[in-house]
Amino acid sequence: MILTLSCPDRHGIVAAVSAFLLQRDANISDAQQFGDAQSGQFFMRVVFEPSERDSEQAIRDAFSPLGQRFEMDWTLRGPEPRKVMILTSRFDHCLADLLYRWRIDELQMEVTAIVSNHPRDMIGHVDLGDLPFHHLPMAGDKAAQEAKLLALIEETGTELVVLARYMQILSDDLSARLAGRCINIHHSFLPGFKGAKPYHQAHARGVKVIGATAHYVTADLDEGPIIEQDVERISHRDAPADLIRKGRDIERRVLARAVSHHLNDRILMHDGKTIVFAD
Repeated sequence: MILTLSCPDRHGIVAAVSAFLLQRDANISDAQQFGDAQSGQFFMRVVFEPSERDSEQAIRDAFSPLGQRFEMDWTLRGPEPRKVMILTSRFDHCLADLLYRWRIDELQMEVTAIVSNHPRDMIGHVDLGDLPFHHLPMAGDKAAQEAKLLALIEETGTELVVLARYMQILSDDLSARLAGRCINIHHSFLPGFKGAKPYHQAHARGVKVIGATAHYVTADLDEGPIIEQDVERISHRDAPADLIRKGRDIERRVLARAVSHHLNDRILMHDGKTIVFAD
């Protein structure tokens, strides 16, 4: 099981959590914590194996008084995989990479559906297998299509929505409804070159590194809490096509890491920022 918590920083938090798990014969396999001196907040992630006689609900009920005592915002989750929906457009490299990592059990998740604003035969050569596919074109009544998308998310019990180069801007309402459970990959190292042809803009400016940024979606376009970033050095010898090729590789690995962090409860948010307990 994975316990995550945040609360005002004070003495005795780690000791209290450790003592609680010891008293219930739980075995701690990993523990990470961080005290933010600027905000006065404390963050913690604990992975543990409960005793055979303990259920998740029993632990949850027993931990509640401790959570109240320290004013904790906490979650407790068992080993079941998270339900994930992937949205994509015509760029298929991130979708293909996520599905590959899922199929080799690198990403422990249940894929509820693949959704695209393009027909299935226009999203590249990705083998979707038996995964449900939904075509929701956004060129017409976008509000109606977003309502269908939200209904699909709710019907499937989807816990995380991943925008795998989904080239549509979510409405403020949908962004708000998916707060904290929708990850986007941005094709630059934010803050950076926004709008059309970012790699061409970067080439024109003679940049020496390119990158990608995975972040949670908010109503403010590309301004959500950043989860993961990476860069790669380039030179004057690289043409825009080279930047695009290298950029795709960065996008794949950055998005995969961000999704993995979320699936494994490694991300805690506070004041518009993320605390990521990376493995």
